[in-house]
Amino acid sequence: MKIIGEKINGTRKLVGKAIAERDAAFIQNLAKKQVEAGAHWLDVNAGTHPDREADDLKWLIDLVQAVTDVPLCLDSANPAALRAAMPAVRRTPMINSISGETARLQGVLPIVAEHGCEVVALCMDDKGIPTTAEARLDVIRRVFAATRQAGVPDEKVYVDPLAMTIATNIQAGPIIFGAMRAIKAEFPKAHLSCGLSNVSFGLPVRALINRTFLVLALDAGMDTAIIDPNDRDLQAAILAAELVLGRDRHCLGYTRAYRAGRLGELPKPAEPQKA
Repeated sequence: MKIIGEKINGTRKLVGKAIAERDAAFIQNLAKKQVEAGAHWLDVNAGTHPDREADDLKWLIDLVQAVTDVPLCLDSANPAALRAAMPAVRRTPMINSISGETARLQGVLPIVAEHGCEVVALCMDDKGIPTTAEARLDVIRRVFAATRQAGVPDEKVYVDPLAMTIATNIQAGPIIFGAMRAIKAEFPKAHLSCGLSNVSFGLPVRALINRTFLVLALDAGMDTAIIDPNDRDLQAAILAAELVLGRDRHCLGYTRAYRAGRLGELPKPAEPQKA
């Protein structure tokens, strides 16, 4: 499974503070730690006012690219900010995101097509997020009609069915898993992506719910996730799930992770010897 590192997001309090104060060391440390933990892309979201977003996004891009060559996922629905940022990007980025919303299809999709980007496509339109798997599939059908017309290959589209909060709808899990299976059946070359944070909102022991959701989503066809790659337990759940689902040839991913010390409990620090 591919991982999009989620940490460089200006809507997070500490990251927003670092952007405002131009704390380069903080941002670069986040980037390096995520890459060391196995991120395949780094999400870069300025999360600032539209008037400042372009400058903040370019600042983040320059900082991250100074310490890693992992491709970026530019997280913005602001076409002006994306266009301003594109010349600063060294490798073709992923763009997060388009959707069935008219403004995003008209504003962001042309940038995706022009630069040959991979793109996250959200299962929502101008009416909001559909409440059923069937309605989400209908939205994505319209999105794929637009991406195909724009010349974007299906394999460059990463569909996010949008996980909702289980605490407010106990059927949120079955709905998204059903949507994933239906989307993958109709658009087999497309990828499935998801963020986990909404699923467990308002419930205790959120990490446990997130891990369980992720394993079931893998079985439903998800192959990419926007997560914290430094979450050791979540990474272990991914490795074990791919092993059990027959996607880890010769068990190499799992066994290599074990030998690298990425599975099991961390060794306890040695106790200081008494004088």
